Amino acid sequence: MWFFIFVKVTCPFSQRPVKLYKLVIKGVNMHIFKVLMVGFLIANFGAVFTTIAEEEKTQIVLLGTGTPITSPDRSGPSVAIVVGDTPYIVDFGPGIVRRGSAAKELGIEALRSGNLKHAFATHLHSDHTVGYPDLIFTTWVMGRNEPLKVFGPKGLEEMTKHILKAYEKDIDRRVNGLEPQVDQVWRVKAKDVNPGPIFEDENVKVEAIPVCHGDWDQSFGYKFITSDKTIVISGDTAYCPALEKAATGADVLIHEVIDGEALKEREEDWQNYHNAFHTNGRDVGKLATKAGVKHLILYHQLWWGGSKEAIMDQVKSTFKGKVSFGNDLDIFN
Repeated sequence: MWFFIFVKVTCPFSQRPVKLYKLVIKGVNMHIFKVLMVGFLIANFGAVFTTIAEEEKTQIVLLGTGTPITSPDRSGPSVAIVVGDTPYIVDFGPGIVRRGSAAKELGIEALRSGNLKHAFATHLHSDHTVGYPDLIFTTWVMGRNEPLKVFGPKGLEEMTKHILKAYEKDIDRRVNGLEPQVDQVWRVKAKDVNPGPIFEDENVKVEAIPVCHGDWDQSFGYKFITSDKTIVISGDTAYCPALEKAATGADVLIHEVIDGEALKEREEDWQNYHNAFHTNGRDVGKLATKAGVKHLILYHQLWWGGSKEAIMDQVKSTFKGKVSFGNDLDIFN
């Protein structure tokens, strides 16, 4: 039996035909024919398929792992979830845009300044939000081509209005002066959200998780579901059952942490505050264990006179899985 097969190979990017193959197969059964066809497709398209798959993989970039403490090697809290060429920013502490540029220099091209278009605020504490004007205006000046979309707890919309009001003179000169900036792109589509699903596009589904950050009326963690990963980010929180539930089975849990032993040396009022607002290492480990997460990444670390090693020991005493002590510009694939 003869098979005459004409195969037109099309460039996956330009959609233009680049080759025409004529396959002539004689005297083979259908099983052998299928094997030959698989080999042909792998030989001609394998590299392209691999490249596309690699480009769409989800990456995590710690843009900032800091706290209100002004450590020069730890910018304010911010995490980027990157899918292909689209970044999703969680929190905007001080230094966020320049940390994004630093990540670009490390090969994460998606974090170029003009490409930061989606952001999510966990809560409105200053150390998580003082980079908000930077995120709005620097990305605009550096070429962002659409309004910034930002989601967060109650009060975000009001905060956004005040920031835009504060910078109205800057906006006026950039739009109506000699600088040829694009009008309207400076605008921000800010939205106060409630717990539950809040955002979805072709890359990701995002859920807001109510967490236990002291006496804040609303504070969120976020769950990102992509084609290859489920990632949960705690934001600032004490041990929280809702977060544990949301993190069940997650590929990655990014969780804040404090040195519980070092905290015992602080004044009683500070102990009361931090125990209500944050999570000690042992409790972070317990939550990760109960949730069955595959990889625990620590960020927003507070250790005062303690140490990285002490925090890691505390976490590992209650969690036997993979743990990473996050630093600024760490990249996880």
